[in-house]
Amino acid sequence: YSFIDESAARDVKTEVRTELVSYITLYMSVGCVVDTRLYGAFQNQMVVKTFMDMDQDSEEEKELYLNLALHLASDFFLKHPDKDVRLLVACCLADIFRIYAPEAPYTSPDKLKDIFMFITRQLKGLEDTKSAQFNRYFYLLENIAWVKSYNICFELEDSNEIFTQLYRTLFQVINNGHNQKVHMHMVDLMSSIVCEGDSVSQELLDTVLVNLVPAHKNLNKQAYDLAKALLKRTAQAIEPYITNFFNQVLMLGKTSVSDLSEHVFDLILELYNIDSHLLLSVLPQLEFKLKSNDNDERLQVVKLLAKMFGAKDSELASQNKPLWQCYLGRFNDIHVPVRLECVKFASHCLMNHPDLAKDLTEYLKVRSHDPEEAIRHDVIVSIVTASKKDLSLVNDQLLNFVRERTLDKRWRVRKEAMMGLAQIYKKYALQAEAGKEAAKQISWIKDKLLHIYYQNSIDDRLLVERIFAQYLVPHNLETTERMKCLYYLYATLDGNAVKALNEMWKCQNMLRHHVKDLLDLIKQPKSDSYSKAVFSKVMVITRNLPDPGKTQDFVKKLAQVLEEDEKIRKQLETLVSPSCSCKQAEVCVKEITKKLGSPKQPSNPFLEMVKFLLERIAPVHIDTESISALIKQVNKSIEGTADDEDEGVSTEQAIRAGLELLKVLSFTHPVSFHSAETFESLLGCLKMDDEKVAEAALQIFKNTGSKLEESFPHIKSVLLPVLQQKAKKGPPRQAKYAIHCIHAMFSNRDTHFAQIFEIQGLKLMVRWLLGVKNNQSKSGNSTLRMLTAILSSDGDLTEQGKMGKPDMSRLRLAAGCAVLRLAQEPCYHEIITLEQYQLCALVINDECYQVRQAFAQKLQKGLCRLRLPLEYLAVFTLCAKDPVKERRAHARQCLVKNINLRREYLKQHAAVSEKLISLLPEYVVPYAIHLLVHDPDYVKVQDIEQLKDIKEALWFVLEILMAKNENNSHAFIRKMVENIKQTKDGQCPDDPKINEKLYTVCDVAMNIVISKSTTYSLESPKDPVLPARYFTQPDKVLNYFFELQTCKSSIDYNLDFFFQPRLDSADVDHSENEDISMKSPSETEKPSRGRKRGAAANQDDKGQESKPKRGRKKAANTSTDDAEDQWGEDSSMAEATLETEDEQNSPPKRGRRGRPPKSAASKDETSSKGRRGCKKTAPPADEENEEEQEEEEDDEDDAGSENMEVKPKGRRGRKPR
Repeated sequence: YSFIDESAARDVKTEVRTELVSYITLYMSVGCVVDTRLYGAFQNQMVVKTFMDMDQDSEEEKELYLNLALHLASDFFLKHPDKDVRLLVACCLADIFRIYAPEAPYTSPDKLKDIFMFITRQLKGLEDTKSAQFNRYFYLLENIAWVKSYNICFELEDSNEIFTQLYRTLFQVINNGHNQKVHMHMVDLMSSIVCEGDSVSQELLDTVLVNLVPAHKNLNKQAYDLAKALLKRTAQAIEPYITNFFNQVLMLGKTSVSDLSEHVFDLILELYNIDSHLLLSVLPQLEFKLKSNDNDERLQVVKLLAKMFGAKDSELASQNKPLWQCYLGRFNDIHVPVRLECVKFASHCLMNHPDLAKDLTEYLKVRSHDPEEAIRHDVIVSIVTASKKDLSLVNDQLLNFVRERTLDKRWRVRKEAMMGLAQIYKKYALQAEAGKEAAKQISWIKDKLLHIYYQNSIDDRLLVERIFAQYLVPHNLETTERMKCLYYLYATLDGNAVKALNEMWKCQNMLRHHVKDLLDLIKQPKSDSYSKAVFSKVMVITRNLPDPGKTQDFVKKLAQVLEEDEKIRKQLETLVSPSCSCKQAEVCVKEITKKLGSPKQPSNPFLEMVKFLLERIAPVHIDTESISALIKQVNKSIEGTADDEDEGVSTEQAIRAGLELLKVLSFTHPVSFHSAETFESLLGCLKMDDEKVAEAALQIFKNTGSKLEESFPHIKSVLLPVLQQKAKKGPPRQAKYAIHCIHAMFSNRDTHFAQIFEIQGLKLMVRWLLGVKNNQSKSGNSTLRMLTAILSSDGDLTEQGKMGKPDMSRLRLAAGCAVLRLAQEPCYHEIITLEQYQLCALVINDECYQVRQAFAQKLQKGLCRLRLPLEYLAVFTLCAKDPVKERRAHARQCLVKNINLRREYLKQHAAVSEKLISLLPEYVVPYAIHLLVHDPDYVKVQDIEQLKDIKEALWFVLEILMAKNENNSHAFIRKMVENIKQTKDGQCPDDPKINEKLYTVCDVAMNIVISKSTTYSLESPKDPVLPARYFTQPDKVLNYFFELQTCKSSIDYNLDFFFQPRLDSADVDHSENEDISMKSPSETEKPSRGRKRGAAANQDDKGQESKPKRGRKKAANTSTDDAEDQWGEDSSMAEATLETEDEQNSPPKRGRRGRPPKSAASKDETSSKGRRGCKKTAPPADEENEEEQEEEEDDEDDAGSENMEVKPKGRRGRKPR
């Protein structure tokens, strides 16, 4: 046996091989007697190698091996028990057929049949791809496929049995473990039989087609692929046999010809998908079947054609138009299932063949009105399904069919139409998956869906609420994105849809209140009326849920659960609480449903009812955070930073819609507005110029501000002045809403109303008097008396202590400004008494910072226009003691500007010498001395500290006047002071104490003039004229010197100490060009000018800063600049400073606010006589127009003063006009 090995067989030469074969034959014959398995394996392997190496060209070798080939076909080998031996024998036989092709060495038909059936059985070994012998099985398959060995069987009578068995074997063994080569050889082997044979039997055809039946297809996908490949390869050859099969079954009704007759329609579909040419003669038969009288048969054909026409790559409709038109006719079939099947097919046809949409539209239109509910429902499903895949697949007409069905008489159809439209809107409008054009195409959907809320059915209304929460404004979006979505949705809705949405929120809010009432009832102790109250509330809640008849029992059960389960009750209380956030609502809903649900009962009607209730009452959209985000979005539109145009809405439309939305939400969710950020944003809207914006903000405040006074005092302090200003000066609608806001938000509303009406009354009277311009009716006297009473009573005319500090401050300001307005008219200026003048002047030292600030601005305007008499310029002297450095600097700035203005005016108008007493700035000194003499803080004549205050006040004005010694003005001022010392006080001529104060103040003024000026001549260029109302006629010289000596002796003892050096004001920051008019004081600085006052701090107003006293108490001056005294400084520095200031404060140009009257720019002046010979500059020619302008500016100034005593401390106010 060692001789018969593989290498020997390969290396022996031809002459040895003959001998070798004889030995093999001998051994094989011996093997029949000895051990078959022992010899067979080795012997046959050698034979296999021998035949494998042989080719067809050697006739000598063919003859030599003929006996061996015949011997291998014996039953001993064909029925050998060892499968390896059988495999080797099969391989040898396959090679023998190859070597002897095209003829076989076997002539017996029976032997051939046995051999091929034997080879077929060996091919079953291909099934195990992991077998060690798989390569030999593959060799066997490859050999017979390549040689087409089975073609020898065509001449056999039993060829069909051989081929059928071969096909079945191959379809059985094919699996996913086989590679492409195995698959290819199998197809080659089977296709050669079909293509080269004379016919294909029905049995063989069934063997192929059975693999296409869906049941078999799902069991063995590889067999289906093999059959599919075979049919494609042999389409032309096998088509006649397939056509014959379908003719037998479809046309002749011979179902017995094949076991596959019952699967004929499935086979048609599969064959059409494989190769439509296989059915060229079959399809016309289907048109005949579509018109069958058998309903079931028509239904089967319709189902078949629906799949064939709707297939993605199908061209059947265009290739066979008669069949397509016949199929469309089935949309109107009398049998309901047929029509239903046609409608279902429409979605696939629309998705895969958009070009057929036009043909389908008319038929779908008819079916959308089909009497059968299921058909109408499926029409909607088909259109919506195609729309969700691609909106371009459906036309507007098809979408309108869905739109119409939202009003269908059946709830199922309405629900499907509404949900379908909602899904389309979310995909193409919110997510913008198909671009802006697609979003525009379906923009009507949101309006249509909300219009359905007008339906009477509670089911429709609940579904609209669910659609809104899930599709129109998805509640699971992030807060900012959710509010942006709601904002632009609201801005693009039509009027009816907006009303429906508002009504939806109101209904939900109402139901929320009903549930809250039920919870409150449950917590009460049980009594006779308890059950009735609970039942009544249960009935109310039931009417807001679907199917009230069944729901009533469930709501009763819920009430019992709430009584027994405290956890569920607390969760529900949190859910209906006005302060519940969206996140809390989600948690509460989950906890309640989890608690009430049961895994053992998947279908729980009670739980479904509870879910409906929770859906309606849960605040899944609106909470405090959401409102804040919504207001920010509105502000973005107002600021012009929002993408309004990209969202398809104009900015103006977006703003107004956003404010309207906030207004509605303020009614349904007022507590959600309770945040400082929200109220501050609304305050910003309230101050805008747009009237609609301001009106909406006022209405929102009215609806949401019930707790503002308690919870947000800092907002209240800022809001109240704005509301008062709107009530007094706003447009009619704003004024009305402002009054409503004050009434709804503030506890002491009567006081606020009184303050509003009192101030408006004051302004009304003053304006009337200015229009009359005469005092014949003595109305001016009575008005001045009332104004004086207001100033004397600190703004509280009733003196009952019921008015708040802010209101009193506003009244004082209004009264002071009214006196200034009247003083600008000569006929009223004459009747203003000195006491009234002094009270008015003391307003500039009011304890309220905002009063001082606004009054100074009003005073400055009147002086710059040359409308106020010169004595009112002296009022700024009282500002020397203002504790706020910025206020002192502003007063000094006003003095500089007015002095320069008058000097410039005199230079340009040299012919007005007779008006010097009303224009020459130096004439302010007598008025300043008079005011200081009657200063309530100047009590003790010889008090050093009070004298220092007098000195500071005088230096405050003299420093500016003496900065330049123009025309020897220093001597003029000295002469004027000397003349005053020769008179007595005009107000109290017989009061020695007042006269003593007068001479003391004159001495202080004289000392300042002497110490600060060394360049003037002793002779004054002119003889000063003193105002007759303020000072008496000069006394005799001796009497004057006596009084002078008396007064002088009383103060000379301490003059050295009194006139210590002080800081020159040039060293202090007096920058008149710096905008300092609106800066607030520090908390510790308080001026002390004015009448005696009560406590300065307003306990009710958090914004009230520390206030200066109006009484006689002297406040500590905290300014380090004022604490030092440097009179010895060289005045050159001050002069240089004033020169710069003179240049910077030149008279304002024409056309600006505060411009001088026309008489300042032209040589034609008009004069108007003042009182007692004092002349006053005349107003400009168009005085009426200027007065109207002045009234407008007064209103603006008053609007600016509305914030007095309510601003936070240390915060600077707005810039002055």
